[in-house]
Amino acid sequence: MTHPQIGRLRSLAPTTSIVRLQTLARHLAAMPPSHKPPRALLLLPPVPAPSSYVALKAAFHAPLCTALKELARAPRRAQHRAILDIALPCSHLYGQLNAPRGPLFTPTQSLVADLYKLICVIAAENSIDTEDAHGVDARVVLVAYPRDGKLLHPAEDNLPEQETQGPAIDLNTLAKSSRPWDTVYSVESEEGEGLLKNFLVHAKAETFVKRVTGGIVTVEAPSTSVAPSAGADEPTNHLSVAVGGTFDHLHIGHKLLLTMFAFVLGRRSATDGQEPSVLTIGITGDALLVNKKFAELLESWGDRQRAVHDFLSSIIYFGQSDDQARIEELNEPGPNGHAVHVTYPSKLVIKYVEISDPFGPTITEESITALVISLETRSGGSAVNGKRVEKGWASLEVFEVAVLDASEEETVDETFQSKLSSTEIRRKRSEGT
Repeated sequence: MTHPQIGRLRSLAPTTSIVRLQTLARHLAAMPPSHKPPRALLLLPPVPAPSSYVALKAAFHAPLCTALKELARAPRRAQHRAILDIALPCSHLYGQLNAPRGPLFTPTQSLVADLYKLICVIAAENSIDTEDAHGVDARVVLVAYPRDGKLLHPAEDNLPEQETQGPAIDLNTLAKSSRPWDTVYSVESEEGEGLLKNFLVHAKAETFVKRVTGGIVTVEAPSTSVAPSAGADEPTNHLSVAVGGTFDHLHIGHKLLLTMFAFVLGRRSATDGQEPSVLTIGITGDALLVNKKFAELLESWGDRQRAVHDFLSSIIYFGQSDDQARIEELNEPGPNGHAVHVTYPSKLVIKYVEISDPFGPTITEESITALVISLETRSGGSAVNGKRVEKGWASLEVFEVAVLDASEEETVDETFQSKLSSTEIRRKRSEGT
């Protein structure tokens, strides 16, 4: 959703300024096609069942490879990065979008991790740049969609605001999102055709459709709804979730973490009151990074915040292009005083906070109820909860996100891991490679 020009305009805004995205969206819409970034949507068929990395690779390698290669060769890519939105239909989410996300987290995290791993493997095998400002920027969107393609509930023309909240949405919301796709890739299969037909029924504009060859989608067992096990505590519908990190040179590993962070945030119900839903991202301040390797190539806090928002906004909000979002930059005394807040019409707030210690807002904001961490930083979650207990606050529910690994791929070398390491990205740039 966010274009680099928007990021530059925001950086000039005074403290606590309000920026109307409607004006900026009109400006971008008026740009000639040669000045707009290439953007495409890939509609994948429903995921294999049971799901595994091997099954996903067999089903999705061919269409992903086609879309990534074509966008890497797009004529306008020399001036802009190309954006590929990837719609991943998930039958286990169908009818569950308003449910608490805890019971849905593990199967969803496994799918998203496997798909991002496959994207990274394809990029490494085909020398496709996924990290540079002029590379191919792939973004996974989760679509709640039944395996048989039979939608049980008629789609509404006027979407309730809470239904525009991603990264998990229904097909109607995706189709009505008014995103400027140059091409919609559809997979040649019975399921692919059914999905495309349902998508086009609700699409707001004429769409150029390109059919691509698919793989083998296996279904060995019927899909079942994910529900809490007997005797389990009632799952919490988390409405204030936190994550932290440096987020330098945003890469696929960051995208996985941010996607699952956003997924944990539940949807507000009529009984949840008027308080906004909040996503809090603690981004390490520049002062803490001076001893990092290749520190001279670290992005500034402002650049890292804008990169995170560019990605996160594209998967978290699917409202209409003429909606307005309020942007505020805060500079207040005390810890976590420097922040950028983005408030959407749906009462969803994203808080980007500059942090100067390992804990950030998790020990200054009691209202936060969940923390999303990378598996390799598990000890950090324990430390946060220890501090909260000392303050007499409730512990956070901690959700762990996998570290991507492609050790089962014989053809992938160190190029795969270099795409998942900010340090390696800085090293390569220091060497001019």
